[in-house]
Amino acid sequence: MASQVATVLALSLLILWTSSALSGDNDAEDCCLSVTTRPIPLIIVRSFRYLLREHGCRVPAVVFTTLRGYQLCAPPNQPWVNRIIWRLLKNSAKNKRHSS
Repeated sequence: MASQVATVLALSLLILWTSSALSGDNDAEDCCLSVTTRPIPLIIVRSFRYLLREHGCRVPAVVFTTLRGYQLCAPPNQPWVNRIIWRLLKNSAKNKRHSS
């Protein structure tokens, strides 16, 4: 009886370990696999967020969400990316002032 309990316990632990290894447990499924080097037009961008190595991603990126809901990955160290982020933040601050 004790050997059956040990076997069931060992199988349960193996299943738990395997399922957590397959799921990733680091939210890496949200990460970008590559980034575009082609500049994205500011006029189509609605918002942005960072996905960096400290978030568990192998490819650091800024993810721009377009007006149509597409997600475009861009390199965080490019001047054109920083310009878009700056404009979005500036427009967001301006909209908050007008809505208050």
